[in-house]
Amino acid sequence: MKIAFFEITPDDRRYFEEGLRGGDLIFTEDKLDKDHLPQGELAEAEVISVFTKSKIDKETMAAFPNLKLIATRTTGYDHIDLEAAAARGITISNVPSYGENTVAEFTFGLILSVSRKIFKAYDQIKETGSFSLEGLQGFDLLGKTIGVVGTGRIGKNVIKIANGFGMKVIAYDMYPSEQLTKDFGVQYVSFNELLGKADIITFHVPDLPETRHMINMENIDLIKRGAILINTARGPVVETEALVKALNSGILGGAGLDVLEEEVATKDEVEFLIHGREDGHNLKTILENHLLIDMENVIITPHNAFNSKEALRRILETSADNIKKFIEGNPANIIKSK
Repeated sequence: MKIAFFEITPDDRRYFEEGLRGGDLIFTEDKLDKDHLPQGELAEAEVISVFTKSKIDKETMAAFPNLKLIATRTTGYDHIDLEAAAARGITISNVPSYGENTVAEFTFGLILSVSRKIFKAYDQIKETGSFSLEGLQGFDLLGKTIGVVGTGRIGKNVIKIANGFGMKVIAYDMYPSEQLTKDFGVQYVSFNELLGKADIITFHVPDLPETRHMINMENIDLIKRGAILINTARGPVVETEALVKALNSGILGGAGLDVLEEEVATKDEVEFLIHGREDGHNLKTILENHLLIDMENVIITPHNAFNSKEALRRILETSADNIKKFIEGNPANIIKSK
């Protein structure tokens, strides 16, 4: 069975060559989408494995006449058209768990960087040589209220760490966990109540229609004035226009963002200008992202929360196992269209 891997690093390649020894493997560093369709033997693949930058829609799938499995090396699968895959009988597998602690630890890295103005202090010394403390006063986490939006695997680990800092935890989830309340004293509240009480708001929800723009122009005035917003989940969870307004008006005291709306177009603007289609992108949001990048009370990282050597190893292990089990006729970690 011919297996094609996209967005592959040299380390990834070495792992899969060893883990799937004897397989008919093809590797490319390129992403896969309708503007980057496969050529030659890549198009003959029966299994494709993709990562975060690829977008697999109906048109992209059509370039693979023999396709049987899409093995995404991610937990989220919003970059794959599930209905189009189901219509062709294509199986989709993901990596349901690899970095609960990894993303939670990064979340607190952002929280501390913003709350204690760590990057601003570092940048001041690096750029000017000044050791002045003026403008660098932060605040303690001890006794503060953290509002955790989404208490699944990652949210649970955030709650554990927050307890270690002596924080009060409130949470919003469509399916509250009695166990988290019992173990950590988590108080579940409505989303609006969370906005009004939390000193720090942190998101750990998937990108779904019901989670899109949870923070928006209609509810930003409900946020506790001076709160910090952290997003290591998905960009569309927070409406960019509302975020810019909340930061400019002082509703939010700062933000730590590992994800953005229009993230891919913002990261690679030359690629967007060449291949981007205006009807598929919000140009206003792309410009607003640049406003966020220039704000001194905002820290933006390049979707890096998952990126530890341990987490990446778990991604590779699970992805290789998913492919093996599919070939053996016992598929695992299957995603089904709703």
